[in-house]
Amino acid sequence: MISRRFALLAALACAPLAAQPAPLQPPAAQPAPAAAEPTPPAAEPAPPAEAVAAPFDVRRPEIAQWIDEVASHDGWSRKALVSLLAHAQPQPKVIEAMNRPLERVAPWWEYRERLLTQERIDRGVQFWLDHRLALERIAAQYQVPPEYLVAIIGVETFYGRSTGHYHVLDVLATLAFDYPQRGNYFRGELEQFLLLARENGLDPLTTTGSYAGALGVPQFMPSVYRRYAVDADTDKRRDLWGDWDDILASVANYLDEHGWTPGGPVLAETTLDPDPNFEIEPHSLELDQTLGTLAAHGVKVNLDLPADTPALLISAEQRDGPAYRVGFHNFYVITRYNVSARYAMTVYDLATAIAARVHGAQP
Repeated sequence: MISRRFALLAALACAPLAAQPAPLQPPAAQPAPAAAEPTPPAAEPAPPAEAVAAPFDVRRPEIAQWIDEVASHDGWSRKALVSLLAHAQPQPKVIEAMNRPLERVAPWWEYRERLLTQERIDRGVQFWLDHRLALERIAAQYQVPPEYLVAIIGVETFYGRSTGHYHVLDVLATLAFDYPQRGNYFRGELEQFLLLARENGLDPLTTTGSYAGALGVPQFMPSVYRRYAVDADTDKRRDLWGDWDDILASVANYLDEHGWTPGGPVLAETTLDPDPNFEIEPHSLELDQTLGTLAAHGVKVNLDLPADTPALLISAEQRDGPAYRVGFHNFYVITRYNVSARYAMTVYDLATAIAARVHGAQP
């Protein structure tokens, strides 16, 4: 078995580098549920102690077709791909988790309490102090405030403490071939993972990640890793597990490439007129309102911004009843990282709390 494993890795490593296909669109751009995007570790179930399902049958038509397509344009032999998938184990628990992520089933106040803990804030403050020079340099280069870089990795992996324990090959094969809701997307991510493994020298049989196949401290999907990860320290590697310069610069680059506006607002609290008149689309993340139109319907924010500022009305339910917040363009940019208003609100609240502590501690 050991010799077969090394033969497989050698075949993958020695495959000629064909012209690389254009990277897939980042997960955030997909219209499907947010479960495929980077998901807070609190929602991630523990992986099974051992695989119990039978291996994938590479004779299944959809698997055989995928093998033929990838072999035809990525430079691998069909034999190597068949051998690789023969090592993948289906993971039914992954599908269960995809169908029930925290941000889809918990009300806002519960979601917030689960993630915005005092420990997460304290560790974020300490992380900022420990990495102050790198944060300041990268924030200045990309014009993204450091608190948002810290908050995103704090929500995603608790500052690198929990990057996922699932074998990514198992996860992506399961979602590619046994999760028809998003099979096309995950078949693309499986291909992108193999390309990433070849480019970065990763072992596709042992690389681990989240139950959605997200990788490293920032929890990038493979296509996002290939497209947005940055070699910040020019060591010719884009290491999103152990190189903090690469990690922070990659998160900043992702936000910058998705249109972060330096100095722009992110989120605001609202006050409602005594008899407001508005409707809210709970699943929309589009900036389809303006501050002026919201004000005309009885929703006001305490910010000095033009009436034509694009805005999004967000439900932020509390224990004692309905509540609302207003998101702006930079809020929308955060939802490109994870297609969830609750996720973006958590990032904002965590970033605000960490920055207040850090700046309050400064002389």
